[in-house]
Amino acid sequence: MIGVFDSGHGGLTVYRALADRFPGIGFVYLGDHANAPYGNRPSEEVVDLTRAGVETLFGAGARLVLLGCNTATCVAARTLQQDWLPKSGWEARNVLGIVAPTVEAATQTPWAVSAPQYPQKYNTDVIAVFGTTRTITSFVYPEEIRKRCPRATVVQQICADLAGAIEAARPESELEALVKRGVDGLLAQTGGQPPHRAILGCTHYPLVEHLFRRHLPSFTRLLSQPEIVADSFEDYLSRRPHYAAPTGRATGPRLLTTGDPVKVTVAGRVFWPGVPDFASAA
Repeated sequence: MIGVFDSGHGGLTVYRALADRFPGIGFVYLGDHANAPYGNRPSEEVVDLTRAGVETLFGAGARLVLLGCNTATCVAARTLQQDWLPKSGWEARNVLGIVAPTVEAATQTPWAVSAPQYPQKYNTDVIAVFGTTRTITSFVYPEEIRKRCPRATVVQQICADLAGAIEAARPESELEALVKRGVDGLLAQTGGQPPHRAILGCTHYPLVEHLFRRHLPSFTRLLSQPEIVADSFEDYLSRRPHYAAPTGRATGPRLLTTGDPVKVTVAGRVFWPGVPDFASAA
């Protein structure tokens, strides 16, 4: 079994892509809705909450947990992988994040290659990163992209209020105005030069990908995380099949929450109209 953790609903876009791609694998999702959002919490709290979520999923039978949340990945993934997991007592288990496959797609460089290689070291493209305040201010994406493409221009743009508006199912006209504000803010930083690639660095943003497409030129490649993560996961599991534990049949989605299951299920329909009912993680 494989777990997907998020502070709330956004990770459902990643979870659904994985469940669709690998119907023979059992997946379990945990949303920490009781403590969401994570964006305004100190880093230590984000690490502690993420670790607690991972342990819950390990306890539910997951051998591998994907952090389907940019904030949790940017703030907590490295600490959990390097400092906590080796001493945790959870043997033969692992934690992955969604930054690595996104950076791989943006730079066309494997994550294991952390130094410039030909031709990437001569890449002078403009790469945009749209995200929430906490993701952008972590500077993880520029740091990891520049390790591999030091001559690329990485421009970040906070899309204030966009994730919250998506979650609240605001009218499309309001969502488009927020997307346009974000794109205009990015173009103001580049002197009007559109990016060659644009990372939609929030798992809410696939729901408004068409609005980003509307306000960016056709040559800008949009990097939306659900499909990117599913592609990367397919390669990862081909090399580490012991994590997958295929069942040979569809098991159906299993969704857990630290919040009120009824309210969370209703809110989850914004991200997945036919979302199955959430159950309490307690």
